[in-house]
Amino acid sequence: MATKTHTQSLPGWLLALKNIIAFLLRSPTSAFGLAVLAVLVLTALFAPLIATHDPYVQALGNVLQPPGGEHLFGTDELGRDIFSRLVFGARITLTIIFLVSIVVGPIGLIIGTSAGYLGGRFDTVMMRITDIFLSFPSLILSLAFVAALGPSLNNAIIAIALTSWPPIARLARAEAMTFRNADYIAAARLQGASTSRIIVKSIMPMCLPSVLIRLTLNMATVILTAAGLGFLGLGAQPPMPEWGAMIATGRRYMLDSWWLVTFPGVSILSVSLAFNLLGDGLRDALDPKQMNRR
Repeated sequence: MATKTHTQSLPGWLLALKNIIAFLLRSPTSAFGLAVLAVLVLTALFAPLIATHDPYVQALGNVLQPPGGEHLFGTDELGRDIFSRLVFGARITLTIIFLVSIVVGPIGLIIGTSAGYLGGRFDTVMMRITDIFLSFPSLILSLAFVAALGPSLNNAIIAIALTSWPPIARLARAEAMTFRNADYIAAARLQGASTSRIIVKSIMPMCLPSVLIRLTLNMATVILTAAGLGFLGLGAQPPMPEWGAMIATGRRYMLDSWWLVTFPGVSILSVSLAFNLLGDGLRDALDPKQMNRR
């Protein structure tokens, strides 16, 4: 009885989060994705404690050492410890994910819900702009923006954010169009609620679950795009331990020193797969039919 009372006393959003996490943990694939992302976050937060060496220190006497012994994942062409560089590279990856998410999510949600609710000329203009962005592969469009802004990690993040909002906006628009004629929206209009208040208070909360799912699934593309920019030398610049850049520098030696590209590649693959699995799990967790079965 005490446990039930304590659960009922939780705030609504915290109780919903608790139920979603519990649902995700019941699915092996979703639990795997959640575990990988938890490891990524913890690794990024405690990188100085986890890393066994300074990721920037060169040791020319230990060039291209295979995995084992003092260097768990071996060393690169400059004698730097691969494991330590991967650990600190997790910080860069998490930074990209966080910054792109906080920019892309709100922009896509605001544009999509506004276009879907208002309709008319505003909807036509915004969706044609969205179509233009969607007509180009995200990596190609990001390359164009980075070429204009200049190669750097910050510019790569800006470029990725500029190319990642259209799918979110398109989804939010579709969701908003299904809700704008609902009875509770009509009631809000009759009560004198302004258009902006209806969009923010009534439309956006209804579209938010779908947007969160799409945003989670999009993070796999964001990671691959960031790695692609790093591989081409347009993202994080040396000596930053970005995973894509590590693959780019190691590809010249990969026939004899396989570990230079294998471990960064596996890291990119694992995090991208984790976001896909977590996105699928969130889609099931936020499905009203699934909620009724809990």
